[in-house]
Amino acid sequence: MIRTVESPPHASAPVLAAYSYCETVTGQQARNFAYGIRLLPAPKRRAMSALYAFSRRVDDIGDGALDGEVKVSRLQDTRALLTRIRDGAVDEDDTDPVAVALAHAARAFPIPLGGLDELIDGVLMDVRGETYETWDDLRAYCRCVAGAIGRLSLGVFGTAPGARGAERAPEYADTLGLALQLTNILRDIREDAEDGRTYLPSDDLAKFGCSAGFHGPTPPEGSDFAGLVHFEVRRARALFAEGYRLLPMLDRRSGACVAAMAGIYRRLLDRIERDPEAVLRGRVSLPGREKAYVAVRGLSGLDARHVTRRSVRRRA
Repeated sequence: MIRTVESPPHASAPVLAAYSYCETVTGQQARNFAYGIRLLPAPKRRAMSALYAFSRRVDDIGDGALDGEVKVSRLQDTRALLTRIRDGAVDEDDTDPVAVALAHAARAFPIPLGGLDELIDGVLMDVRGETYETWDDLRAYCRCVAGAIGRLSLGVFGTAPGARGAERAPEYADTLGLALQLTNILRDIREDAEDGRTYLPSDDLAKFGCSAGFHGPTPPEGSDFAGLVHFEVRRARALFAEGYRLLPMLDRRSGACVAAMAGIYRRLLDRIERDPEAVLRGRVSLPGREKAYVAVRGLSGLDARHVTRRSVRRRA
């Protein structure tokens, strides 16, 4: 069972400066994520920003324009840095603010840093240009790049004292990460295709006549693109339903953070379901006022109470 550390170690001026850098990166480059973590108390918010900044560095290597061999080398260097962080070999006056912040966060909270090794493994799959034949194949990738992030985040959140079934919290956090990643994949179909990447399982593409890929603002001729999207939306909704069981296990503000982030992605999924071809015309997004509403709803605990009532009905 994961518990929150109640008294994080003191953060010196250099550490606070490193956290400030990570929070700036998060605010500028992860607006959906930032809406959620702003609901957390400062120590957790800083730790989550450090996790995001390190994860973003890994993602940027994979998404950049460097040659594949250079990307692999950079990822190996990043893994070596993670080993230094894990071994406590990063000093507060280190010149890398992300390393300083993450090292402090790992001392403050029981963060399973091996999840960042999994993230690097997943990005290496991208660098190698791997494709996925079945949902089981894609799920293994999603567990590396998103499920692991859910488990890392749970290390910061902890579980509330006395939470029922808390031993399954890592499983639910992992599943919620899968739900967010599948939503991302649907949202970014056109953008990924332009980068030469296809994430949806080839079995699913063939089933709906979409094996030719997505290279323009309209679906492949003769395909059932809407059927494909609705099929994947149902899969994502099932993952959300399972992952949302995590919410009642968290304290109020951690639960609000998770509900806000997941709620934004669920609303994206709603928009994609209503107009599947929108993902071929451009990136589907939510206006800021709608994200703010989702954050307020999360802080109110409505989503957590809804999940709790539903679980009680099932047990009855």
